Amino acid sequence: MVALPLPNTPTVSAIYTAYEAAAETGWRAHLGASLIGTPCERAIWYSFRWASRARHTGRLLRLFETGNLAEARFVADLRRIGVTVLDLDPATGRQWRVRDAGEHFGGSMDAVAIGFPEAPKAWHVCEFKTHNLKSFAKLQAEGVAKSKPLHWAQMQAYMHLADIDRAFYLAVCKDNDELYQERVPRDAEAGMRILAKAERIIDAPRPPTRISDDPAWFECRLCDHHAVCHGGAAVERHCRSCLHAAPIAGGAWHCARHQVPLADREQRSGCAAHLLIPDLVPGEQIDAGEDWVSYRMPDGTEWRDGVQEILRPSVISHLPCSRCGGSTYRVGPGVGPHEAQLTCTSCNRGGRWLSKVDAVALGVAASPSKGARAA
Repeated sequence: MVALPLPNTPTVSAIYTAYEAAAETGWRAHLGASLIGTPCERAIWYSFRWASRARHTGRLLRLFETGNLAEARFVADLRRIGVTVLDLDPATGRQWRVRDAGEHFGGSMDAVAIGFPEAPKAWHVCEFKTHNLKSFAKLQAEGVAKSKPLHWAQMQAYMHLADIDRAFYLAVCKDNDELYQERVPRDAEAGMRILAKAERIIDAPRPPTRISDDPAWFECRLCDHHAVCHGGAAVERHCRSCLHAAPIAGGAWHCARHQVPLADREQRSGCAAHLLIPDLVPGEQIDAGEDWVSYRMPDGTEWRDGVQEILRPSVISHLPCSRCGGSTYRVGPGVGPHEAQLTCTSCNRGGRWLSKVDAVALGVAASPSKGARAA
């Protein structure tokens, strides 16, 4: 018998497409506590350095939203039985935010609460999760530490950063609405190991060792970065994949090439002086200059990762500065659609951007360097 065609579902398809269109870039500014329990430090480093982004289907994005929507119901359930739940930080009116000393590692806690029947006087970090039937059964049989080590590590990180000694893990089975609870004690030693692991990954200028060199290894096959790590796929070009950029204190980033701090917008767009971290290029480094690196690729060809040579004066005169009235500016590289940035030599304040048209008119447009090949 000939199989009947699948029913046409334009409305459902449109809903899924809308979720995909509204999805975020997949690039988180900080290293999230939800990832720190991942066994492969290289995978965590790739996420922190935005080597590749996770691209999820609309159906899966909607499933993630279902988990987020369940949090309000968990809070209401606990308040209904007399538990005091603070799902927002009273000082900010926003979700509880915790960070390590360098402010590059941390996350947002679902809530903190006090008044649980089992321990009415102890504050708890609250972690709310949804599970399918198979995952829920495993959670019931083994407990959160064994069945969901990423969730356990996430709670340990939160307890350590928030200086709270207990966590309350509340989960629901999406198939039958059954609830599971577990009070998790703070493990001070584990918390210190987690923070040390995060610091090691954040400070690493190159990717750590893989958990396995076998691309068919199950943890590798399921990794969002499999194509980059094992398949030689090209990484995206932005500041975090550039060898000039490095994380610094205060959750900030700094560019050694231009000696400037890098705001989030600038990190995402990069600049013309971008050079890939050599470990992110699937080739052998054979030569390098101040603004270029050459590689021998697997097929035997040579490829140069170079920049545009900035053929422009270092200082020019332009319209009066809006802050001090000065008219002399230092010329710096542009970001994204901007050809150049001007910094006032009098007050040392930047922010005046030049489009390609304006840069050409002022004689400060960049031109390709001789012999360099665009990346």
